[in-house]
Amino acid sequence: MSDFVNSGWDWYVVLITVVSLLACLILLIFASRRTVMSNDNSTGHVWDENLRELNNPLPRWWAWLYVLTVVFAALYLALYPGLGTNAGTLKWTSVGQYEVEQEKARLAMAPVYAKYTTMTADQLGANEQAMGIGNRLFLNNCSQCHGSDGRGSKGFPNLADKDWLGGDTMDYVKTVIKDGRTGNMPPMAAAVGAPEDVKNVAQYVLSLSGSPHNAAAAQMGKAKFAVCAACHGPEGKGMYAVGAPNLTDKIWLHGWGEKTIIDQVNNGKTNVMPAQGRLLTPEQIHVLGAYVLNLSKGTMVAGK
Repeated sequence: MSDFVNSGWDWYVVLITVVSLLACLILLIFASRRTVMSNDNSTGHVWDENLRELNNPLPRWWAWLYVLTVVFAALYLALYPGLGTNAGTLKWTSVGQYEVEQEKARLAMAPVYAKYTTMTADQLGANEQAMGIGNRLFLNNCSQCHGSDGRGSKGFPNLADKDWLGGDTMDYVKTVIKDGRTGNMPPMAAAVGAPEDVKNVAQYVLSLSGSPHNAAAAQMGKAKFAVCAACHGPEGKGMYAVGAPNLTDKIWLHGWGEKTIIDQVNNGKTNVMPAQGRLLTPEQIHVLGAYVLNLSKGTMVAGK
């Protein structure tokens, strides 16, 4: 794979491009200087007894159009990137164009968002227009993972309930939208002990939420749960500080049952919420954060 990012490929592209343009000009020159091959101005090729291929010169307008096409290509390659790593005299990039367009869009939308910047999450939740905007932002940027109704799916948190992994404040939600979040459950099998101990811990975790479980196995797993308590707390209610989920409710992010819990303990799990700060402006994040927060409260006027 490293061969395809080697600087030699840049020169390969340059060579192919330049040679192609020169070949076009050479072809034109060659065609314009072609001499008559017979007295009747034909090439000597005959088909169907009487169809002769003539050797007429190229129309002058066509020849000049051909030249202009080559000149245009050369000017384009001088102004814009196209010759390997050459950036062109205008220094144009698709990233730069995107950022310019984003800035134009931000300036155009600034008056719309201006009145929302000082409003609290509750105030925004009671504002139908703000929640309508928040809903659109959510559908465009968040629904791919969390669903159009915010209820998520296996591996993607439900934003419409009251179960929060790292915090339930407006500032926290906005920070996660802007910077993203990585949730990491390290493999804990070695710390828990033998496979039977892991199985007993799984039964104890099931018992915390009142789920069907083996009471005897759960009792034996309670002592081993101490290694899990460092993140999930001694009572298994989770901790915002480390983003550890509450194990005492019946909300399961990655699936339910003994096998699933054993897999989590043995293999760990890493979940990534990608940062949206480059895609959304601070004003948009403020409105979107309020929408997400009110989605879990069920207090917004829009989207009920």
